[in-house]
Amino acid sequence: MGVIRKRGDIYEVDYYHNGRRIRKATGTSKKIAELYLKDVEVKIARHQFGFEKQDAILTKLIEDFHSYCKTNVAPSTNKRYNSIIDNFKRFLKEQYPHLNKISQFHPKIFEDFKAFRKDEEAENRTVNAEMIVIRMMFRLAITWGYCKENPSDGVSKLRVPLKNAPEFLTKEQCKALLDAADDFLRPIFITFLNAGLRKGELENLEWSDIDFDRRKIKIIVKDDWSPKTDEREIPINNALYEVLKNQKIKLNGSKYVFPGEDGEIIYKNRLRKRFMTLTKKLGFGHITKIHALRHTFASHLVMKGVDLTTIKKLMGHSDIDTTMIYSHLTDSHVDAAVDKLNFNL
Repeated sequence: MGVIRKRGDIYEVDYYHNGRRIRKATGTSKKIAELYLKDVEVKIARHQFGFEKQDAILTKLIEDFHSYCKTNVAPSTNKRYNSIIDNFKRFLKEQYPHLNKISQFHPKIFEDFKAFRKDEEAENRTVNAEMIVIRMMFRLAITWGYCKENPSDGVSKLRVPLKNAPEFLTKEQCKALLDAADDFLRPIFITFLNAGLRKGELENLEWSDIDFDRRKIKIIVKDDWSPKTDEREIPINNALYEVLKNQKIKLNGSKYVFPGEDGEIIYKNRLRKRFMTLTKKLGFGHITKIHALRHTFASHLVMKGVDLTTIKKLMGHSDIDTTMIYSHLTDSHVDAAVDKLNFNL
């Protein structure tokens, strides 16, 4: 694999590695040159047979994963994957800021990520889907030679109930909630109930996303945030139009439609905590997630006879199976539709 040559009084080791010739002067001792060559041969053999520990910088893996997805998956899927990786990066920045190499990852980190997303009110199904993408990224790391093992292997899925009917508020509960809400919460609740936004969509909503002329809310990708699924537009009804107009007049300078006190994005858990306080006070404290307002939007549309395909589009669901959780609410309308027929042959 290599040879030792003597040039004058100096011994030199001459060998090839990765197709490149390397010559190294080791001094006047032949024994030292022999030991050096032996060490080189062992290191090359360890690399060839896969014994050498592999590692890579996490940012390099994420960069390569983005490039892979841009080439190999559909644009809408790529957006969703980017959003998931953004969630993972936010989690790492907050809870594991010291991590920068793949070798530092272990299963507990991914368990903590699941808890982090649950604290942000992500549903079990959503967390499981995000973990699938993260596992995929680390599997590709093995394929690309960045690591030997997938540190997310063995991390369990969260239990997902089989098509449980979503919890939503009745008309009476909606009225009680709005009556009890203060000036900060009331326009937020009205927007949830009339537009069916996800919590993250409302928190990241900017005035540039509101088209008052066309009466549309645009859910679009931003530099630091992406919607869970494809971009979409939501019609602004009369009630919501008035609320948004008043909100624009009331605010002074913030780019966000519903900012926190500092003019920036509302702190992640603030809305849920205040929502839970109100529902408990009003006697329906079993409804603990602000996501129930999104379910309320969809459920009442279904009960008014709006078809599930339209609901899917308004909600921004990626497939009709997700929208089908509201299908039980259509039963009475199916019965009523048949009653309209009166064939008497």
